[in-house]
Amino acid sequence: MKQSQENLRAKIFTKPQQVIAMAKPIIEEDEIEAVIAVLKSGILAQGNKVEEFEEAFAEFSGTRYAVAVNSGTAALHIALLTHGIGEEDEVITSPFTFISTANSILFTGAKPVFADIEDETFNIGPDSIAQKITPRTKAIMPVHLYGQSCDMRSLMKIADEHGLIVIEDACQAHGAEYDGNKVGSFGTGCFSFYPTKNMTTGEGGMITTNDKDIAEKARIIRNHGQKERYFHEILGYNYRMTDFVAAIGYCQLRKLEQFNQKRTGNAKILTEGLDEIRGLIPPYVKPNVKHVFHQYTVRVTNDFGISREELMVKLINKGVATKIYYPLPIHKQPLYQKLGYNDYLPNSEKAATEVLSLPVHPSLARGELDYIVESLLSCRND
Repeated sequence: MKQSQENLRAKIFTKPQQVIAMAKPIIEEDEIEAVIAVLKSGILAQGNKVEEFEEAFAEFSGTRYAVAVNSGTAALHIALLTHGIGEEDEVITSPFTFISTANSILFTGAKPVFADIEDETFNIGPDSIAQKITPRTKAIMPVHLYGQSCDMRSLMKIADEHGLIVIEDACQAHGAEYDGNKVGSFGTGCFSFYPTKNMTTGEGGMITTNDKDIAEKARIIRNHGQKERYFHEILGYNYRMTDFVAAIGYCQLRKLEQFNQKRTGNAKILTEGLDEIRGLIPPYVKPNVKHVFHQYTVRVTNDFGISREELMVKLINKGVATKIYYPLPIHKQPLYQKLGYNDYLPNSEKAATEVLSLPVHPSLARGELDYIVESLLSCRND
């Protein structure tokens, strides 16, 4: 894989003066002023701004509680710990996602068990989940990939029938919905505020829940295991969010719906353009979901005429950035191969060879979207 990436870079023989970027965080004057106000206040660590952000995010998500932490990975780790997941337990999750999803399970001493994805949505498949349940299964961790909700009705039914915990990895799906309910409100939700996300704090994360005890445990774990200062009840971590990070998040949250509407509109323009291009399959959106398009991910099939890697080279030479999310499923990663994973998950493995994400972020102008479509057409016809 490393060698193929080096070969790909070597083929990029011209560097356009301007490139349409894959992501472009929108930081405006209100975020800057909010950070300056925190810096001037002298209260930099976890304080009132964190509480304000938590309250606003809980209201937005339709949950009773939200607990801010310093990354999406920390949110996943804490969520698992609050539910008592540890050694001898199994957690079913997707292999087609960023590795932190599965690694957070390893952090607890539990075992990640991989269920295959749906071919159309790239999200974990309920039928595959049902086949992976054993007496050791304690939780399901679905990933709302690329900004589209998993099939939560089917998934929650499975969880209820088997007495399983549901921890939603919603790190790519801020504001996404299933049947009118926001992701992160079905089980214990986990969000990331990394710079490329639909809203950002630079780094940061959030846990959402309707369970008061889970929220309280999460607050203790994120702060060295202490409920009262210098009295440590359990093993905890330094997973706190700072006030200036929360101040950015509060500003970003107020703009999130606007950002998501722009992403959805951009996705619609791209899809209309891609309908003319044989061999490129645009994203499939289920009728009962609100897709927020963290990524706009197409499939590059053999019918396109050139390989995905050749297409990437041609696009960057035309000034259009692309990314592959993800080129290698987690169960095929070297770490997991060393741990003895040898699953055959055909949908995940096929997707890894075909997916390609195109720019869809809110800063794109209509002319740039048209240019992306024109570039794809010309790459096929070159």
